[in-house]
Amino acid sequence: MRAAVVLLSGGLDSATTLAIARSQGYACHCLTIDYGQRHRAELDAAVRVAHALGAAEHHTMAIDLASFGGSALTNVSIDVPIDGVQSGIPVTYVPARNTVFLSLALAYAEVRGAADLFFGANAVDYSGYPDCRPEYMRTFEALANLATKAAVSGARLTLHTPIIDSSKADIIRRGLALNVDYALTVSCYQATPDGLACGRCDSCRLRRAGFEAAGVPDPTRYA
Repeated sequence: MRAAVVLLSGGLDSATTLAIARSQGYACHCLTIDYGQRHRAELDAAVRVAHALGAAEHHTMAIDLASFGGSALTNVSIDVPIDGVQSGIPVTYVPARNTVFLSLALAYAEVRGAADLFFGANAVDYSGYPDCRPEYMRTFEALANLATKAAVSGARLTLHTPIIDSSKADIIRRGLALNVDYALTVSCYQATPDGLACGRCDSCRLRRAGFEAAGVPDPTRYA
């Protein structure tokens, strides 16, 4: 069984991505990043999801992006927007977060002998983040194949983004077909410590609209 590293946040998209990787026969080594986010309930959700979906290994790494701030997700003095999904890049964008996450996943993959990374980025129903675009993913994959011992030794790395072109409803339908229990996941940007969602932030709005469009009950626990 081939090894793969899966970035697992504990949210809906990454849970679906893990299920897709498992369905393709990969032994999944999941990496969750505790980066100082205010919605820390997602870290507990990641543990639940990794266990439920049969991850071969689940590793949580702590870094401190909150020491930089610059985002409503890492600086409690910046309010999380609750007035609806906005155009442009919102204050919930965390500077360089996906580049940092993918770099750590790349290091983890080299250690585990994995030539495949899975990342649940989405460029359709998302909040305008520049590091969720397909062209960014292609460029990072190219960088990875220049920057690692494994790649220059002939073990080319592939960055899989299986839901990048999918609507939230399609992601949900695909996950349900793979037996993802979305009640285990947390997507809210300001969830309570026990995982109750606010129902008003961008992430909550996109998630709830996805379940409505998919025509299935929303299992989210709201505050």
